[in-house]
Amino acid sequence: MIWLQALWGRVWPYIAGLAGIIVGLFFVRQSGKTAGRQEARIDQLEADASAREKAREAAAEIDRLDDDGVRDRARKRMRDAGR
Repeated sequence: MIWLQALWGRVWPYIAGLAGIIVGLFFVRQSGKTAGRQEARIDQLEADASAREKAREAAAEIDRLDDDGVRDRARKRMRDAGR
């Protein structure tokens, strides 16, 4: 029985070190996932803002055009979409 206690006393630091490494890796993984989610969220917000700006520019351009201009633009868009 004494040899088991001696063995445990010699192995314990290695087990504690391995557990510390595993916990550290888990926290690094979690922080990476959080950073990745945050980056994806920022990218999506930037894409949304860009899309809103393009829509605003298109609406302003349509407002500036007369009926014939809008009709010509729609025809051109339909021709381009068919390609």
